[in-house]
Order: sequence, then C-alpha cells, then structure tokens
Amino acid sequence: MRAGLATAMLLCPLAFAEPAAAQPKVNFEQAFADSFTALPKEELAVSGGFYVPAYSSVAMSQGKLRVDFSVTLSVHNASETQALVVRRIAYFDTAGKQVESYLKAPVAVKPLATVSIFIPTDDVRGGTGANFIVDWAATGEITEPVVEALMVGGVANAHYAFISQGRPTRPAGKK
Repeated sequence: MRAGLATAMLLCPLAFAEPAAAQPKVNFEQAFADSFTALPKEELAVSGGFYVPAYSSVAMSQGKLRVDFSVTLSVHNASETQALVVRRIAYFDTAGKQVESYLKAPVAVKPLATVSIFIPTDDVRGGTGANFIVDWAATGEITEPVVEALMVGGVANAHYAFISQGRPTRPAGKK
C-alpha cells in the first residue's frame, strides 16, 4: 500500500501538468531582416538548387530507441559581392510529403550573410528521412551558396551533434 501511495504522490503532479505549448511560428522575414537586401531589378540569369538530408529522429540501440534531434538549416551566401536570391525553402518528411514551406516570396540575402530555419527537438514530423529543398538564383555568375543542416540532440548523459551538407539538385548555371 505504501508503495502505491508513494507512486501516486510522485505521479500526481503529472496529472495537473499542462501540455507543452505549441511553439510560435517564427516570422522568417522578420527574424533575418538584417541579412536581407532588396531584390535585384536585373534578370536572375543563374539558378540552382540543393537537397539537404536532415534527421529529426534517429533509431539507436538496434532500433529499440529513438533519439529526437533539433535541426538548424543554414543557407550561407558565400559571395563577397552579390546578393543571393533564395526562391524556396521547403521541408519534407520521410515519405516525401511537404511538411512546411518557409518563404512567402523570394528573398535576397546580402553578400556573406546567412539565414536559417530551426526545427525544435519535439517537432518530429520529418522523421528519420527528413530533408529540405532550397532553390536559389542570382543575376550573374556567383559563388555557389553553402547549405547545410546541423542536428543536435541527446539521450541521458550522451549528446550528439552532426552536420549534413546540401547536395546540388541541378547544376548551377544559366536558366
């Protein structure tokens, strides 16, 4: 009886705990306003795209344990002189279904500036085979952007962090 009472006392606070509040959606354009510049008036003559593997969940311990990770997708404009126009940032799940689209309209990223998307650890909609598609363009020849995802998570006292680099989905070049 005492063991049952002790268990009930330990679990009682859980009965009154409020569910975790949904994280407010961050306004991408506001969050990175300092990284943006005006869209170029010239024709966007060069374009490219990246596929970026991401892992919001990873199976461990022979598949008996699932570890969830936060994901930070970063898009770095590697050009020192030109704006990089980001046309699309889309997040997909393991089955290839689009989970989220992050841009309402194209944005121009200043030379050497970076923008990023953060997916919290408790957002496991992407699953073990999550990925991003990032489409970009520029007015002329430009250093190809650097696009990568950083995953961070842990279980017990073990913490893990790893990077997944984007891979071009089509050659950068003229339209």
